[in-house]
Amino acid sequence: MDNTTLIAVVSIITSGLTTGVGCMMPALGEGKSVSAALGSIAQQPDAAPTITRTLFVGLAMIESTAIYCFVVSMILIFANPFWNHFIAK
Repeated sequence: MDNTTLIAVVSIITSGLTTGVGCMMPALGEGKSVSAALGSIAQQPDAAPTITRTLFVGLAMIESTAIYCFVVSMILIFANPFWNHFIAK
């Protein structure tokens, strides 16, 4: 197996792991935060607008983690910086 093939295999495996773990963990965090927010709204309905606003900001921040992992996996597949290093040799 030459260096180019090895880089391709490692990049694809790393990309899959990055996307898998990077989307699974934020999904679990989002579920837990929505559950906690609904429990808080059930206990204090008067605070619902504040809890909802804070929940949406938190969900956006959690979702950005998944988006960053997706971007890293796309870079590993399509714009891998290691390709040029091994092709030049």
